[in-house]
Amino acid sequence: MEVKSMAIKQHLSPSSPGAKITWVDYFPSSIRPYLYLARVHNPAGTLLLFYPCSWSVTMACYAHGTPMSTIWTYVGLFLTAAQVFHSAGCVINDMWDKDVDAAVPRTRTRPLASGDVSMFQAFIFVIPQLALGVWLLMQLNEYSLRLGLSSLGLVVLYPAMKRVTDWPQAILGLCFNWGALLGAASVVGAVDWSVYIPLYMGAICWTIVYDTAYARQDRDEDAKYGVRSTTILFGDQIRPILAIFSFILCSFVTYAGYCNGHGLPFFCGVALGGLHLARLLARTDFESKEDCDATLLSNGWFGFWVWAGAFADFVVKTQL
Repeated sequence: MEVKSMAIKQHLSPSSPGAKITWVDYFPSSIRPYLYLARVHNPAGTLLLFYPCSWSVTMACYAHGTPMSTIWTYVGLFLTAAQVFHSAGCVINDMWDKDVDAAVPRTRTRPLASGDVSMFQAFIFVIPQLALGVWLLMQLNEYSLRLGLSSLGLVVLYPAMKRVTDWPQAILGLCFNWGALLGAASVVGAVDWSVYIPLYMGAICWTIVYDTAYARQDRDEDAKYGVRSTTILFGDQIRPILAIFSFILCSFVTYAGYCNGHGLPFFCGVALGGLHLARLLARTDFESKEDCDATLLSNGWFGFWVWAGAFADFVVKTQL
């Protein structure tokens, strides 16, 4: 095993993030840059994209009393779609940011920035990903297909917003949390806007929280190269401002649950998620790049607790 590990280290490409070995490094060197470009080694982004879908699916199944198999069917479908669309979005983002990424220490080893993958190769690589994503959407009902396709423009335009507005995290939230609408639409063929608009708005606030904290590690480089963000906008007040957004997030999700007729298990899930966010914000050292980087994956626990509460409420209502 030690010999194998040494062999992998000897064949690491510049696209590998630092000296850290991931499971991607067990693949042939010709494939590794594409896997890193698609971020398949890091589950954080996929989970953050997936959880709003899972909330919406489970809440719709709760409201309409569907069989439990319906939850697992759509949760599985959206988990797959989250991986595909997150990977495609990362490729598109890196194509937009290639020059800036090459100048920033944390991102200069990314495959496009380092030259391991050309712009043409990245373009060819993203096409089948988008095609697979569209095919997955086509497995849904017609209303959901139209709703899903209507978000693709935001996905393509988001990277440019970092040069246009101080609130690119809000634009990212519009893209990343479309599943809060799409999940319910996939289950029942319609969206109860009184429930899912608050859920969507709450999820957008969540994106502002986790992406602002994550981007803090690049604040100085972003300011130098003209990349705008809430991290720069909030400045030294980042902790109290993110605490306010966290409170708004929990309020919106709680209100969505109330409008959907949920019981105690749902609200307990939101409370546990809120406590996790409060603990995370209190403990994060925003001057530490390692702490800022770790907040992204840790935020996934908020998404999990909200989904767990919704699922527990579904079980109580339909199985007991």
